[in-house]
Amino acid sequence: MEFIDTHCHPSDEAYGSEQDEVIARAIAAGVTRMLHADVDSHDRPRMLELVGRHPGVVFPMLGLYPGAVRENWKDELDLVFEHAKDPARFVAIGEIGLDYHFTTEFKEQQKEALKAQLELAAQLDLPVNIHLRDATDDFFAVLDSCRGLGLRGNLHAFSGSAETAARIRRYGDWSVGIGGVLTFKKAGIAEAVKDIPIEMILLETDAPYMAPTPLRGTRNESSYIPLIAAKLAEIKGISIERVAAATTANAENLFGLTNP
Repeated sequence: MEFIDTHCHPSDEAYGSEQDEVIARAIAAGVTRMLHADVDSHDRPRMLELVGRHPGVVFPMLGLYPGAVRENWKDELDLVFEHAKDPARFVAIGEIGLDYHFTTEFKEQQKEALKAQLELAAQLDLPVNIHLRDATDDFFAVLDSCRGLGLRGNLHAFSGSAETAARIRRYGDWSVGIGGVLTFKKAGIAEAVKDIPIEMILLETDAPYMAPTPLRGTRNESSYIPLIAAKLAEIKGISIERVAAATTANAENLFGLTNP
């Protein structure tokens, strides 16, 4: 079986000097490709350095994370557009989106940054990787304003309903990223995935965050993807082999990945 972790941060400082070992463990677990989400100019050089050490295994995204949209957000966005002059390096524009969970101080700026990056994705013909928290209505309003762009992408760390998954699908080739929360006791997403077609599901860890049960509370790694896959297989009543094959094909198609 082969898996793809469609959203992780393997260059995060949480891994210290273990970054290469973490990637080796993932490959040994069958997670042969990892898509590294971008955050901002502070984290980006570390990401690109790691990608350079693991070509064909770790693939970078490009984008300004909504939580990093602050007073200097226009300068940060300029740097994103500068890197976008070499689009072949990146598999997606992400992680971008809206996050009102901790503060709404930069709510309007987040929406402006999101729209600009959606337009960039359309210009470069790249999918988008969306971070969305406590801002669903505003996200769909921004998406509506970009309807003519032919956007495609995925909702990262999806925890919504089957109805929300169906709603995003009406906008085109969109998927949902399912991670460790699926394994948590009484997780609402566990009920929702029963009615979400396997053809629109991607697997992800968001490592080093949100480790699955029975490792909840510890540092997450891409090597834990099979635990999420096993839970998804159990919930949907299908084999883990089918989960692996379907989610890998879904990721390859959305992000334009070639089979190694």
